[in-house]
Amino acid sequence: MSRRGVLLFACMCVIWGIPYLLIKVAVDEVSPGVLVFVRTGLGALLLLPFALRGAGLRGLTPYKWPLLVFAVTEFVGPWWMLSDAERRLSSSTTGLLIASVPIFGAVLVYLTGGTERMGAVRWVGLAIGFGGVAVLAGPTLGGGDPWAAVEVLATALCYAGAALVAERRLKDVPSLPMTVVCLGFTALVYIPLAAVQWPAHVPGGKALGAMGVLALVCTAIAMVIFFELVREVGAARATVITYVNPAVAVAAGVLILDEKFTLAIGASFVLILGGAVLATRKNATPVTLPDGTPELPGVVDAPGRR
Repeated sequence: MSRRGVLLFACMCVIWGIPYLLIKVAVDEVSPGVLVFVRTGLGALLLLPFALRGAGLRGLTPYKWPLLVFAVTEFVGPWWMLSDAERRLSSSTTGLLIASVPIFGAVLVYLTGGTERMGAVRWVGLAIGFGGVAVLAGPTLGGGDPWAAVEVLATALCYAGAALVAERRLKDVPSLPMTVVCLGFTALVYIPLAAVQWPAHVPGGKALGAMGVLALVCTAIAMVIFFELVREVGAARATVITYVNPAVAVAAGVLILDEKFTLAIGASFVLILGGAVLATRKNATPVTLPDGTPELPGVVDAPGRR
């Protein structure tokens, strides 16, 4: 990997590892609906000039239904559930539960007729990964606030489904225009809820700063950097950030928000990440499609995540 590639990779590991911390700070003062509206609306406006270059948004019309499904499963539902869950869950716990996305992705590929065979190693990876989820979410589901854990796991499932839609139905669509359209659609959906829940008083500096960084850095700038990273190192290497982001999320929560680093968090980190690596491991012998071309297995990391 080139020096530029290493720098871009490091930036993405941090940028998509800190949103859980920022969401936690923001939802202390604003509702999830307001947060999602501000983040998606500002993100769409900031990315719009870049998306209008070249063919711009004109080529997206034939893909309107897959784009709708992608927007709902990547932004509309998940970003509200994630924000709502973090009103009760720690940011480190949330970041680790979201790390189960590749595990859910492997299951969805198998259930939806993917031609990639599930060997013994991948089944073991699934078992290990879900064991890690159980270690982390079990105490929350058994007491405290089980709905928050369910929301995060539902978010992870939605992300996995959105990635599958992107891989199978939207892989020929330019990523930046697609992201802008989906962010803009999400902002429009949340206008009524944000209007009803708009805070009576201006939020404090920490909440405003968190929302600003989420929109500017973790959404707009992140997408530009991510696409540069894909061009520099390829999609396969770029998606490795999925395995680093949870470590950043845990470290940020512990160091900045004084969240506790427990034995359960440490064990679940090893189990979830280890299981994800095994569950998404490619077969040694690639499977060929009916037309004779090799299939590219697995679920890619979809734009806009976090």
